[in-house]
Amino acid sequence: SLRWTIATVILVLVGQAQLRRDWPVLRPKLPLVMALGCFGFAGFNILFYAAANHTTAINISIVQAGIPMVIFLANFLLFRLGVTWAQILGFILSVFGIALTAGHGDLQALTELSVNRGDALMLIAIVLYGGYAVALRFKPVINWRSLMLVMGSSALCATLPFAVWEYLSGAMVLPDRQGWAVAAYTAIFPAILAQVFFIGGVEMIGANRAGIFVNLVPVMGTLLSIGILGEALQLYHVIALCLVLGGIYLAESSRKGKGNIAT
Repeated sequence: SLRWTIATVILVLVGQAQLRRDWPVLRPKLPLVMALGCFGFAGFNILFYAAANHTTAINISIVQAGIPMVIFLANFLLFRLGVTWAQILGFILSVFGIALTAGHGDLQALTELSVNRGDALMLIAIVLYGGYAVALRFKPVINWRSLMLVMGSSALCATLPFAVWEYLSGAMVLPDRQGWAVAAYTAIFPAILAQVFFIGGVEMIGANRAGIFVNLVPVMGTLLSIGILGEALQLYHVIALCLVLGGIYLAESSRKGKGNIAT
Protein backbone atom coordinates (compact mmCIF):
# COMPACT_ATOMS: atom_id res chain seq x y z
CA SER A 1 0.00 0.00 0.00
CA LEU A 2 2.83 2.39 0.84
CA ARG A 3 4.52 1.56 -2.45
CA TRP A 4 1.43 2.41 -4.49
CA THR A 5 0.59 5.45 -2.35
CA ILE A 6 3.96 7.01 -3.20
CA ALA A 7 3.66 5.94 -6.85
CA THR A 8 0.15 7.38 -7.15
CA VAL A 9 1.20 10.74 -5.68
CA ILE A 10 4.05 10.93 -8.23
CA LEU A 11 1.74 9.93 -11.08
CA VAL A 12 -0.89 12.50 -10.07
CA LEU A 13 1.75 15.21 -10.16
CA VAL A 14 3.04 14.25 -13.61
CA GLY A 15 -0.12 12.89 -15.20
CA GLN A 16 -3.32 14.62 -14.11
CA ALA A 17 -3.27 17.16 -16.96
CA GLN A 18 -2.58 14.41 -19.51
CA LEU A 19 -5.38 12.29 -18.03
CA ARG A 20 -7.90 15.05 -18.73
CA ARG A 21 -6.78 15.15 -22.36
CA ASP A 22 -6.91 11.36 -22.73
CA TRP A 23 -10.20 10.92 -20.85
CA PRO A 24 -12.49 10.64 -23.94
CA VAL A 25 -10.39 7.73 -25.25
CA LEU A 26 -9.84 6.17 -21.83
CA ARG A 27 -13.39 6.30 -20.52
CA PRO A 28 -14.88 3.42 -22.60
CA LYS A 29 -12.10 1.11 -21.40
CA LEU A 30 -11.85 2.40 -17.85
CA PRO A 31 -13.03 -0.88 -16.21
CA LEU A 32 -10.39 -2.84 -18.14
CA VAL A 33 -7.58 -0.46 -17.21
CA MET A 34 -8.64 -0.52 -13.56
CA ALA A 35 -8.71 -4.32 -13.62
CA LEU A 36 -5.20 -4.38 -15.09
CA GLY A 37 -3.99 -2.30 -12.15
CA CYS A 38 -5.85 -4.34 -9.55
CA PHE A 39 -4.76 -7.77 -10.78
CA GLY A 40 -1.49 -7.14 -12.64
CA PHE A 41 0.00 -4.65 -10.21
CA ALA A 42 -1.60 -5.21 -6.79
CA GLY A 43 -2.86 -8.80 -6.98
CA PHE A 44 0.42 -10.25 -8.22
CA ASN A 45 2.51 -8.50 -5.58
CA ILE A 46 0.12 -9.23 -2.71
CA LEU A 47 0.25 -12.94 -3.53
CA PHE A 48 4.02 -12.78 -4.11
CA TYR A 49 4.68 -11.21 -0.70
CA ALA A 50 2.24 -13.56 1.03
CA ALA A 51 3.86 -16.58 -0.61
CA ALA A 52 7.26 -15.55 0.75
CA ASN A 53 5.92 -16.15 4.27
CA HIS A 54 5.15 -19.80 3.50
CA THR A 55 7.74 -21.03 1.01
CA THR A 56 11.40 -20.65 0.08
CA ALA A 57 13.07 -18.17 -2.25
CA ILE A 58 14.06 -21.13 -4.44
CA ASN A 59 10.44 -22.21 -4.86
CA ILE A 60 9.36 -18.64 -5.62
CA SER A 61 12.05 -18.25 -8.30
CA ILE A 62 11.16 -21.56 -9.95
CA VAL A 63 7.40 -20.93 -9.94
CA GLN A 64 7.81 -17.34 -11.14
CA ALA A 65 9.70 -18.72 -14.14
CA GLY A 66 6.38 -20.15 -15.30
CA ILE A 67 5.05 -16.70 -16.29
CA PRO A 68 6.18 -17.01 -19.96
CA MET A 69 4.45 -20.40 -20.27
CA VAL A 70 1.22 -18.96 -18.85
CA ILE A 71 1.45 -16.22 -21.50
CA PHE A 72 2.13 -18.78 -24.26
CA LEU A 73 -0.88 -20.87 -23.23
CA ALA A 74 -3.23 -17.91 -22.78
CA ASN A 75 -2.33 -16.47 -26.17
CA PHE A 76 -2.87 -19.83 -27.84
CA LEU A 77 -6.16 -20.69 -26.09
CA LEU A 78 -7.67 -17.21 -26.49
CA PHE A 79 -6.21 -16.01 -29.77
CA ARG A 80 -4.71 -19.14 -31.38
CA LEU A 81 -1.36 -17.36 -31.40
CA GLY A 82 1.29 -19.90 -32.33
CA VAL A 83 4.48 -20.58 -30.37
CA THR A 84 7.73 -21.36 -32.15
CA TRP A 85 10.07 -24.19 -31.23
CA ALA A 86 12.76 -21.57 -30.62
CA GLN A 87 10.53 -19.88 -28.03
CA ILE A 88 9.88 -23.19 -26.27
CA LEU A 89 13.59 -24.08 -26.25
CA GLY A 90 14.45 -20.57 -25.08
CA PHE A 91 11.93 -20.89 -22.25
CA ILE A 92 13.42 -24.24 -21.16
CA LEU A 93 16.97 -22.87 -21.18
CA SER A 94 15.96 -19.81 -19.16
CA VAL A 95 14.14 -21.95 -16.58
CA PHE A 96 17.20 -24.16 -16.26
CA GLY A 97 19.32 -21.05 -15.67
CA ILE A 98 16.92 -19.88 -12.96
CA ALA A 99 16.99 -23.34 -11.35
CA LEU A 100 20.79 -23.19 -11.30
CA THR A 101 20.68 -19.75 -9.68
CA ALA A 102 17.99 -20.67 -7.16
CA GLY A 103 19.79 -23.88 -6.18
CA HIS A 104 23.12 -22.00 -5.78
CA GLY A 105 24.71 -24.24 -8.35
CA ASP A 106 23.41 -27.47 -6.79
CA LEU A 107 20.60 -28.87 -8.93
CA GLN A 108 20.28 -31.83 -6.57
CA ALA A 109 18.91 -29.43 -3.98
CA LEU A 110 15.88 -28.92 -6.20
CA THR A 111 14.86 -32.56 -5.73
CA GLU A 112 14.45 -31.90 -2.00
CA LEU A 113 11.90 -29.12 -2.46
CA SER A 114 8.39 -29.64 -1.14
CA VAL A 115 5.16 -28.08 -2.35
CA ASN A 116 3.28 -25.98 0.20
CA ARG A 117 0.74 -23.19 0.62
CA GLY A 118 3.19 -20.55 -0.56
CA ASP A 119 3.72 -22.36 -3.85
CA ALA A 120 -0.03 -22.44 -4.41
CA LEU A 121 -0.18 -18.68 -3.85
CA MET A 122 2.65 -18.20 -6.35
CA LEU A 123 0.82 -20.29 -8.94
CA ILE A 124 -2.17 -17.96 -8.62
CA ALA A 125 0.18 -14.96 -8.81
CA ILE A 126 1.78 -16.04 -12.10
CA VAL A 127 -1.65 -16.71 -13.61
CA LEU A 128 -2.64 -13.15 -12.69
CA TYR A 129 0.51 -11.63 -14.16
CA GLY A 130 0.39 -13.79 -17.26
CA GLY A 131 -3.22 -12.76 -17.79
CA TYR A 132 -2.27 -9.12 -17.24
CA ALA A 133 0.47 -9.32 -19.89
CA VAL A 134 -1.90 -10.89 -22.42
CA ALA A 135 -4.71 -8.41 -21.66
CA LEU A 136 -2.44 -5.44 -22.35
CA ARG A 137 -3.32 -5.85 -26.03
CA PHE A 138 -6.78 -4.43 -25.23
CA LYS A 139 -5.61 -1.29 -23.41
CA PRO A 140 -6.52 2.06 -24.97
CA VAL A 141 -3.89 3.88 -27.02
CA ILE A 142 -3.17 6.77 -24.66
CA ASN A 143 -0.17 8.48 -23.08
CA TRP A 144 1.71 6.35 -20.56
CA ARG A 145 1.12 8.91 -17.80
CA SER A 146 -2.66 8.61 -18.06
CA LEU A 147 -2.48 4.83 -18.25
CA MET A 148 -0.18 4.49 -15.26
CA LEU A 149 -2.15 7.00 -13.19
CA VAL A 150 -5.36 4.98 -13.52
CA MET A 151 -3.63 1.62 -13.08
CA GLY A 152 -1.51 2.80 -10.16
CA SER A 153 -4.42 4.37 -8.28
CA SER A 154 -6.47 1.22 -8.90
CA ALA A 155 -3.63 -0.86 -7.48
CA LEU A 156 -3.57 1.39 -4.40
CA CYS A 157 -7.31 0.93 -3.84
CA ALA A 158 -6.93 -2.84 -4.21
CA THR A 159 -4.22 -2.98 -1.53
CA LEU A 160 -6.07 -0.95 1.10
CA PRO A 161 -8.38 -3.72 2.37
CA PHE A 162 -5.36 -5.97 2.87
CA ALA A 163 -3.50 -3.19 4.70
CA VAL A 164 -6.49 -2.72 7.03
CA TRP A 165 -6.69 -6.48 7.58
CA GLU A 166 -2.97 -6.58 8.38
CA TYR A 167 -3.37 -3.71 10.85
CA LEU A 168 -6.38 -5.25 12.61
CA SER A 169 -4.62 -8.59 12.91
CA GLY A 170 -1.65 -6.92 14.62
CA ALA A 171 0.78 -7.94 11.88
CA MET A 172 1.53 -4.48 10.48
CA VAL A 173 5.14 -3.30 10.82
CA LEU A 174 5.58 0.44 10.35
CA PRO A 175 8.64 1.34 8.27
CA ASP A 176 11.75 2.89 9.75
CA ARG A 177 14.04 5.21 7.77
CA GLN A 178 15.42 2.32 5.74
CA GLY A 179 11.90 1.00 5.16
CA TRP A 180 10.80 4.37 3.76
CA ALA A 181 13.81 4.33 1.44
CA VAL A 182 12.89 0.86 0.21
CA ALA A 183 9.28 1.92 -0.32
CA ALA A 184 10.40 4.98 -2.30
CA TYR A 185 12.69 2.85 -4.45
CA THR A 186 9.95 0.31 -5.22
CA ALA A 187 7.51 3.12 -6.02
CA ILE A 188 9.78 4.89 -8.50
CA PHE A 189 11.60 2.01 -10.17
CA PRO A 190 9.65 -1.31 -10.05
CA ALA A 191 6.18 0.26 -9.70
CA ILE A 192 6.46 3.04 -12.29
CA LEU A 193 9.49 2.82 -14.56
CA ALA A 194 9.72 -0.98 -14.88
CA GLN A 195 6.01 -1.24 -15.63
CA VAL A 196 6.16 1.54 -18.23
CA PHE A 197 9.07 -0.20 -19.96
CA PHE A 198 7.36 -3.61 -19.80
CA ILE A 199 4.12 -2.23 -21.26
CA GLY A 200 6.12 -0.53 -24.01
CA GLY A 201 7.98 -3.76 -24.70
CA VAL A 202 4.74 -5.73 -25.00
CA GLU A 203 3.46 -3.13 -27.46
CA MET A 204 6.58 -3.51 -29.61
CA ILE A 205 7.23 -7.26 -29.64
CA GLY A 206 4.11 -8.89 -28.16
CA ALA A 207 3.46 -10.65 -24.86
CA ASN A 208 4.99 -14.00 -25.92
CA ARG A 209 8.39 -12.53 -26.65
CA ALA A 210 8.31 -9.94 -23.86
CA GLY A 211 7.25 -12.43 -21.18
CA ILE A 212 10.42 -14.49 -21.33
CA PHE A 213 12.44 -11.46 -20.21
CA VAL A 214 10.80 -11.92 -16.78
CA ASN A 215 13.18 -14.83 -16.28
CA LEU A 216 16.07 -12.37 -16.06
CA VAL A 217 14.76 -11.10 -12.71
CA PRO A 218 16.36 -13.68 -10.36
CA VAL A 219 19.62 -13.71 -12.32
CA MET A 220 19.86 -9.90 -12.34
CA GLY A 221 19.00 -9.89 -8.64
CA THR A 222 21.96 -12.18 -8.02
CA LEU A 223 24.29 -10.01 -10.11
CA LEU A 224 23.15 -6.90 -8.22
CA SER A 225 23.86 -8.70 -4.95
CA ILE A 226 27.38 -9.34 -6.20
CA GLY A 227 27.92 -5.77 -7.36
CA ILE A 228 26.22 -3.93 -4.49
CA LEU A 229 26.37 -6.26 -1.49
CA GLY A 230 29.77 -7.73 -2.29
CA GLU A 231 28.66 -11.35 -2.57
CA ALA A 232 31.13 -13.67 -4.29
CA LEU A 233 30.76 -14.36 -8.01
CA GLN A 234 30.55 -18.12 -8.61
CA LEU A 235 30.90 -20.13 -11.79
CA TYR A 236 27.25 -21.15 -11.64
CA HIS A 237 26.26 -17.46 -11.75
CA VAL A 238 28.03 -17.08 -15.09
CA ILE A 239 26.55 -20.32 -16.45
CA ALA A 240 23.05 -19.34 -15.31
CA LEU A 241 23.32 -15.91 -16.92
CA CYS A 242 24.51 -17.49 -20.19
CA LEU A 243 21.61 -19.95 -20.13
CA VAL A 244 18.98 -17.27 -19.50
CA LEU A 245 20.44 -14.88 -22.07
CA GLY A 246 20.81 -17.74 -24.54
CA GLY A 247 17.18 -18.68 -23.99
CA ILE A 248 16.06 -15.11 -24.57
CA TYR A 249 18.20 -14.91 -27.70
CA LEU A 250 16.57 -18.05 -29.09
CA ALA A 251 13.09 -16.74 -28.33
CA GLU A 252 13.90 -13.36 -29.86
CA SER A 253 15.52 -14.85 -32.96
CA SER A 254 12.28 -16.66 -33.84
CA ARG A 255 9.97 -15.01 -36.37
CA LYS A 256 6.22 -15.08 -36.54
CA GLY A 257 5.06 -17.82 -38.85
CA LYS A 258 8.36 -19.72 -38.88
CA GLY A 259 8.42 -23.06 -37.12
CA ASN A 260 5.17 -22.49 -35.25
CA ILE A 261 3.88 -25.38 -33.15
CA ALA A 262 0.34 -24.11 -33.61
CA THR A 263 -0.89 -21.46 -36.03
